Amino acid sequence: MTLQSFLKTLKTAKRTYPFSVYKLLIYSSSINQSLEFDSPKKPLFDLNLSTFRRILSDPFIKSWKCVSLFHFVLENPSLFSFQPDLNTHLSLTFRLLSERKFSDALKLLKPVAVDDILRYPFLAIASTVVGQCGFETKLASRFFNSMLMVYSDNGKFDQVVEVFEYMKNNEVKIDDKTCTLHLLNLKKSHQVELACDFFRLMLGSGTDVVSVYSLTVLVSALCCSGEVPRARELVEGTGIKPNIVTFKSMIDSCVKRWNFQELDLILNLMDKESVTLDLDSYKVLIDGFTSYGKLEEAERLVSTMHDKKLRVETYLYNLIMNGYSRFGQVEKAFELQSKMSSRGVTPNGDTYWGLMNGLCKAGKVYEAMRLLKELRLNEFQIDEAMYVILTEGCYKAGMIDKALEVMAEMIREGFIPDATIFEKLADALFEENRAEAQMMVTFVVKRGIKPKSCFDLVRNKDVVVGEKQLSTVLLPKE
Repeated sequence: MTLQSFLKTLKTAKRTYPFSVYKLLIYSSSINQSLEFDSPKKPLFDLNLSTFRRILSDPFIKSWKCVSLFHFVLENPSLFSFQPDLNTHLSLTFRLLSERKFSDALKLLKPVAVDDILRYPFLAIASTVVGQCGFETKLASRFFNSMLMVYSDNGKFDQVVEVFEYMKNNEVKIDDKTCTLHLLNLKKSHQVELACDFFRLMLGSGTDVVSVYSLTVLVSALCCSGEVPRARELVEGTGIKPNIVTFKSMIDSCVKRWNFQELDLILNLMDKESVTLDLDSYKVLIDGFTSYGKLEEAERLVSTMHDKKLRVETYLYNLIMNGYSRFGQVEKAFELQSKMSSRGVTPNGDTYWGLMNGLCKAGKVYEAMRLLKELRLNEFQIDEAMYVILTEGCYKAGMIDKALEVMAEMIREGFIPDATIFEKLADALFEENRAEAQMMVTFVVKRGIKPKSCFDLVRNKDVVVGEKQLSTVLLPKE
């Protein structure tokens, strides 16, 4: 290595790594000033493995500096006459674990655990660990739990089982949180059967590693794969008391699949376990019941929420009212709106849109117009969606004049109908040969909207348009 290359590499090291690491390298090296220009194999630093180990174990050097130095040596093998061995890896790992710097320890363990070149068999690592600190220390427990997580985070699930069995057989304390995190990794990898196998291993270990959290993770994994009955049977058979989070996954899965028979079994199990529904669970159930059409059940749940002093939001009432409107039961929707107001829940724009939509779909356009008038008298802000639904309702009922009135009011309020509404009304006016047809077409053209279905009517001269220029604009070019 030439002197110029040496200086360039030294400057790179100084830029890339903290100045403290750069100083450690300089202090630990006695650079030969007579470095030969034609000796490419000569190391940049005279640092050897023994000195390297002393630096890493020096209590007066902060551990983060040691980690930076370690990674520099590991990533620049051509600059040094040695490579960190397993003992060196483990010594620094123990130091980090003793300082509870678990994230740094996991990063340090990754090369010897999963790297294609540097990795060691687990038993080789384990024997080295036992030789240094034995089985009975907290440090050993932290180390093996960290090893389990490294394997799990990197998809080495067979090695996870090997570590777990080793810890169980040697009575090393297994952290229940570590096991739960591994189950989460299996769930993310869609390895449901492996998760079930590992959970059975946890149950049979004779240790306190199974918790409601690990149970909940596995239940969630089973529900995500559609195996809700299996999840319920797991809850029934483990002897671990579930909580509301455990049941939420099952409730949500049943509701999304409209599996109400299984849902009844789950709700009965909740009663048996003395677990009560929370606010989110009620919302999920009401959403599911209304989407399926079980509107009376949804309404009963809302009443129960009021009885339990839970906060009932407006949108829950809207869901049920929209359901009633969807099934043509507009009267029940209005009854629920009255109950809603009497219970102190304030209606919003979506509430009245749902009621108006229900009236229009049922052909009760005059009632919808009366509702619009009441809203105006109460100075309620009418939004664009209400105008649109009422205009379309009048059109479908053949009340073209009323539709034009509503649209005119809509425009006065600053809302511009889209091309679909213009097209429908223009078609209706053309068919009746109404004088307003030309006005409608003129307005449409000025707005830059060209309702396609009007072109044939104009071309066939069903309506005589008084302006040649207007016809030219409407007709597409041949």
